[in-house]
Amino acid sequence: MIGNISGIIWDWNGTLLNDADLAVQTMNQMLERRGLQVLSVDDYKSVFTFPVKDYYKKIGFDFQKEPFEVPAQEFIECYNSRVTECKLQKDTVRVLEYFRSIDVKQYILSAMEQEVLDNCLCNYQISDFFEYVLGLDNIYAASKIENGHRLIADLQLDAGELILIGDTVHDFEVATELGCQCVLIADGHQSKEVLQATGALVIDSISQLLG
Repeated sequence: MIGNISGIIWDWNGTLLNDADLAVQTMNQMLERRGLQVLSVDDYKSVFTFPVKDYYKKIGFDFQKEPFEVPAQEFIECYNSRVTECKLQKDTVRVLEYFRSIDVKQYILSAMEQEVLDNCLCNYQISDFFEYVLGLDNIYAASKIENGHRLIADLQLDAGELILIGDTVHDFEVATELGCQCVLIADGHQSKEVLQATGALVIDSISQLLG
């Protein structure tokens, strides 16, 4: 499934961390406060997108009534207060151990704010698997492309020897921009149908990377 590579760039949310349900619960609390239609998990996975400002618009937020920064901050505060309730995706540690055993270097490129990301990895006791962990310096989850270029440049990596593994169309866009291979996992924040439209290899779970 994965060819001759020297490194994996992992997405975090939805790919290694099973947090889609928390994202839906958090957003539905916000939608209810504003009298807007709540989302089912399937609804969410069909409409979620990057930049997240576009997703907020699609589900009914009116930025004429309140600036995007208000619900964005509200979401992050509520989500961060509960993120440690989430579990890693099934077989995450086994997969990380497998790639370490065959000397494939592993990195994280995430839209999560850096300090929160670092704390999460410590909480789940998996920090040592990664050579480099790069999150955002803000809470607005706009794009990971700039940081992807930074990761490759700082570590002097050959993009052609890397594979990016994520769970969203944006992960595919990042991989394409960086010149990496890409695998998308339909067990996170976007539906299998949405992911398959990219033409990338789509698998059902991280466990499939083991066999």
